[in-house]
Formats: sequence, structure tokens, C-alpha cells
Amino acid sequence: MISCQMRAERWEMIEPFEISREVITHQPVLLLCLHDSQGHTGRAEAAGIDYDGETPESMSEQVTALLPRLTDDLTHQALADLLPAGGARNALDCALWDLRAKQTGVPVWQTIGLPSLKPVMTAYTLGLGDEATTRRKAREARHYPLLKLKVDTRRHLDVVRMVRQEHPSARLVVDANQSWSLDLLKALLPQLKALGVEMVEQPLPVGMDAVLDGLHPVLPLAADESCTDRASLAQIAGRYSHINIKLDKCGGLTEALALADAAQQHGLGLMVGNMCGTSLAMAPAFMLAQRCDYVDLDGPLLQKLDRSSPLRFHQGLIDPPEAALWG
Repeated sequence: MISCQMRAERWEMIEPFEISREVITHQPVLLLCLHDSQGHTGRAEAAGIDYDGETPESMSEQVTALLPRLTDDLTHQALADLLPAGGARNALDCALWDLRAKQTGVPVWQTIGLPSLKPVMTAYTLGLGDEATTRRKAREARHYPLLKLKVDTRRHLDVVRMVRQEHPSARLVVDANQSWSLDLLKALLPQLKALGVEMVEQPLPVGMDAVLDGLHPVLPLAADESCTDRASLAQIAGRYSHINIKLDKCGGLTEALALADAAQQHGLGLMVGNMCGTSLAMAPAFMLAQRCDYVDLDGPLLQKLDRSSPLRFHQGLIDPPEAALWG
């Protein structure tokens, strides 16, 4: 049997992180470790999907119910059959990937067929704030080439203009976190394009995707909250140009890779994102980042502390994770 240990943790943000629906001061996560009888350990971290009500406690309860099923021959497909998409399956799936890598000595990137691991450029996210805060954050982020700007129903064009003034060379993506209406989207798109924005992420509330039918946006639109796992692609294809894959949403690296394959068959571009958290949460997503158009794995940069053997960031570039961290 494989044994399992879990611990709920709270990681403090450097400063309050505001998006359209909430302000985050601490990121709660579930740390999960799988152990075999030979002394190998696989680790993973999951934040879960907070807007769906997931917490470290609820994820822990889901995992606890499965403890008798954690056999030595446990497979990723078996996990998918036992748990729905979400944070609990993400934690188990990624810990199992790490455990198998430790058992075999074969790193995850080789197992999934990558020729090598290369550094990737991550977006750096600026949360919402007043003008002074927004300008300060933009100045402090001048060494990051790609910024993702959180916006809402009131703070949108002004945010982009302020950031553009403070960091003129930045590539910009904006993320409305479901806060806009279709009319607001139509009104803002030409102006955002004029300001050099490259893409708009999740402008509309989940469930409203159909209103995009017939729209020919002047900027690419990315589905985040509207995209969970492969089952959600039917409502996305033809309405968005990209999907934001998050391991907490889809249920782990296994489904993330399958979702990426299916999305590309639909002609969708790929983005990989995060729900905040430490380098341990970002490391499995780094595998998927190797094939993505946009990478948003800046969670550790927004927190005061990180794990040991953390990911190394250099002006937006992320180096591959060390085996001591994951995989």
C-alpha cells in the first residue's frame, strides 16, 4: 500500500492581492505526500478552486475517503475514475507523478515525452488597486517583459494606461475574472487593442459563453473559469482563441496534458495558469508550460516565502525545477 500524509498550510502574500471578486492576504493550500514501502516520497500541493468552494479541508476529506484505494499499482487513470476534476485529484495525481519519478529515477519530463526542459517566460500579475498602488507596482515590475493586469467593471482602461505609462515596453494581457458584460467587452476591445493589449482573459461570467457566438473580437479571448477539463471544450471551441489550463481546475498533470492535446485539435492556443501557491504547485505546471503560448506561473513571486529548492526566477524567466522540489 501507499501511505499518505496531508497538511493544510497558509502562505502569506507580500501584499493584499485584489481581483474582481476577492482580496487575498494568505493563500491556503493542501500539502500532500505519498510514501511507498521502499522509502520513496512523492509530494504535491493544491490550492483547489476557491470560487467552487474548495478548501484544504474539503480536499483532505476527499483524499481521506480514498485512502484504502491507494495501492502500490495505483495509476493516473484510476485516480481519474475515482475523483472528479479539482484540487484533491490534482494533489494526488501530481504526488503520484513525483513518486513514480523517485521510484524509477526517470524524471517526469522524460516520461511524458519531452526532449528536454527549457526555461519559460512567465507573466507577472498586477492585482487591482488605487492609482498610486498600480503605478508603483508597474514601476517595480519593469524587469518583467510580460504583465497580466487584473481588471473589473470600473477599473480597466485606466489601469492599462497607467501601466503603459510606467512600463512602456511591457507586453500586456488583461484578466477580468468574469466581471464584464458583453456590451462592456465590445466597447473596450478596440481601445484595449489601441493600448497594445495582446489578449483578454475570461471577460464574461461562466455560463455566458454562448453570447460570444458571431462576435469577431479584435483581440484574442482566453477562457479561464469557463475551461475546466476536456468536458468543457465543447462550449469553448469557436468562442475563444485560447484556454487557460490550471492543474487545480482540471485535476492534475495527467488531465492537463490530455486537455492540451484536445484543445490543440480544436485549434485553441494554450496558456497555463495558477491559483497562487509555492514552487511545488508550479513545478508540475512547468511541464505543460513547455508547449504553451502564454505562461502564468508567478505564484511564488507574490508570496513572502517559498519551499526549499524553489524555482529560480530571472526577470520573468523560470528555470526548470530541481528533482529535490518535484519530478
